[in-house]
Amino acid sequence: MSTEELLQGHLQLYHHFFSYIKSMALKCAAELGIPAAIHRRGGAATLRDIVADVALRQAKVPHLRRLMRVLTVSGIFAMKQQQPASSGEAVYTLTPASRLLVAGAGGGHDMSPMLRFLVHPTALTPFFSLHAWFRVDDEEEEEEPVAGGGGGGGAAMSLFEMAHGFPRWEMTGRDAAYGAVLNDAMAADSRFVMEVVFREGGGDVFRGIGSLVDVGGGHGAAAAAVAAAFPHVKCSVLDLPQVVRKAPPDAGDVRFVAGDMFEYVPPADAVLLKYVLHCFGDDDCVKILRRCKEAIPARDAGGKVIIINMVIGSGSQRDIFKETQALFDLYMMYIDGVEREEKEWENIFSKAGFNAYKIMPILGFLSIIEVYP
Repeated sequence: MSTEELLQGHLQLYHHFFSYIKSMALKCAAELGIPAAIHRRGGAATLRDIVADVALRQAKVPHLRRLMRVLTVSGIFAMKQQQPASSGEAVYTLTPASRLLVAGAGGGHDMSPMLRFLVHPTALTPFFSLHAWFRVDDEEEEEEPVAGGGGGGGAAMSLFEMAHGFPRWEMTGRDAAYGAVLNDAMAADSRFVMEVVFREGGGDVFRGIGSLVDVGGGHGAAAAAVAAAFPHVKCSVLDLPQVVRKAPPDAGDVRFVAGDMFEYVPPADAVLLKYVLHCFGDDDCVKILRRCKEAIPARDAGGKVIIINMVIGSGSQRDIFKETQALFDLYMMYIDGVEREEKEWENIFSKAGFNAYKIMPILGFLSIIEVYP
């Protein structure tokens, strides 16, 4: 290799080595309330403004400058020189990304709960054992659990189980704080995604139906958005008993049903599955889809399943899209989940007895999929 190639490789490695710093810096900024502080200043603030608004000591200004430099070069904030330039004081402004971390600044949706969930220690810890998980022999795992692992057994033991001793769904019941972080994240994401769905014409998928059940719909944010946009649609949410027990009392006209989607899905004209099927392997997805098929009428009577998830390779071919989709897929592996390409989606639809589907890549790196019996 030439010196130039060596140095390029060296640079690329260090860029990967330090990638986690970007996530931690973003979490720090959100926890300190920096995006909100800039927003309160009209969308532009100096370091002194930020320090005053988030109640930091002046001694932290040099350190804050370094934090903001990382978040500026990575596109979370933008920076411009204050006029006159001789003052030398930089002004930080919000970008489309950081506006989504401020309640009311990004269409009314604060995505910081999703940030807190994705970088929560419970979610990060399993990845420290990723190499060990790959080396676990399936036959040995069936005979005796990995030290510190759970009773999943065989290939069914997820990375999460190996790290924590039990599945993520059980963790939400054992750890109320973690369960709350998860539910808050899903609610925040649902409010954002559903607004984009309605704004970009995806709301047409809900026209013509009289009832909808949101399977695995948590505290009903997505169902509530549908009910608000289409008041004639009777909306319900099916989720586990421990989730339904903590559902908010102000969910509007949404009805909550406690149950197991592997056993039964309440009848409705349409079933919504948002961020559900990517949590499971193909066999479990087929079981869930079969229960959904039993719950809906024939296609000519308006029956369908509406899926909001990723279709790898669908949508923009820009590098940031492809990398985000690949990262999301590897992330889902920690609970034995998977993001799918179109041919993989088609396979599980066919096995579950569905006859046709339509993909609408209108949600950035996500898509809406309509599946018809």
